[in-house]
Amino acid sequence: MSATLEEATVEERVDQITLTIENGVATVVIDRQHVLNAVDGTAHARLNGIWDQLEQDESVRAVVITGAGTRAFCVGADMSASAVDKTGLEYWAGLDPNGFGGLSLRTTLDVPVIAKVNGYALGGGMEIVLGADIVVAAETAKFGLTEPRVGRLALDGGIHQLVRRVPYTQAMGMLLTGRTADAAEMQAMGLVNEVVSAKELDAAVQRWVDQILACAPTSVRAVKQMVTQTSHLTATEARGLRLPALMAALDSEDSAEGVRAFQEKRRPEWPGR
Repeated sequence: MSATLEEATVEERVDQITLTIENGVATVVIDRQHVLNAVDGTAHARLNGIWDQLEQDESVRAVVITGAGTRAFCVGADMSASAVDKTGLEYWAGLDPNGFGGLSLRTTLDVPVIAKVNGYALGGGMEIVLGADIVVAAETAKFGLTEPRVGRLALDGGIHQLVRRVPYTQAMGMLLTGRTADAAEMQAMGLVNEVVSAKELDAAVQRWVDQILACAPTSVRAVKQMVTQTSHLTATEARGLRLPALMAALDSEDSAEGVRAFQEKRRPEWPGR
């Protein structure tokens, strides 16, 4: 399923995961409130399918992912599901290359992802946050890679992503203790962009979405692709890489429209190509 910018709203709900596409913005909601939005195998497969779908839908310009209710964003793997009966080695052998929820290690989604953290983001839920580009959190949200406290490891992107996103000692302080941290502390570490009250969370996320939509779609896609595809290179090496989204942006109608709008002192009307 896909939607164009002209379509008002498209909604699809499968396996307790809701996907809504409205005016170029996709919203993904994990709605398993009976287990604090923990993800089982079926929900994980559904999330993976959503990201695959959104990769192919060029009408989507931003994605917001959140959890249903007020208590939890996502508390990771559903510990009540049969998957936890696997040994550690069996679990490691079956890891998804895209990471937890199909997102935490994904490098092929060229659309900005905003994590709207409304409550607990623990274990795999924290890994989903680490797979997002922008993080907006309610002041009551809690974050943590708590796997060591149940004899597990944050193998789906948590360990390797956290040490790349925040200072080493701050990352290790969480990884080696399995402790949780509140939104203000995570903002101080640099992982969270904005912390607001729970009642202001929707408005805060919308402000970020609006700022993304104010930019040329081709430029935004190019920026994200350049970042995700070149993190292993030096800045000089990265600059010389002729990535598809970069070349498309340089030769786009958006590029021409941006210049015209600036010269005519008006807001650009992005063709998106």
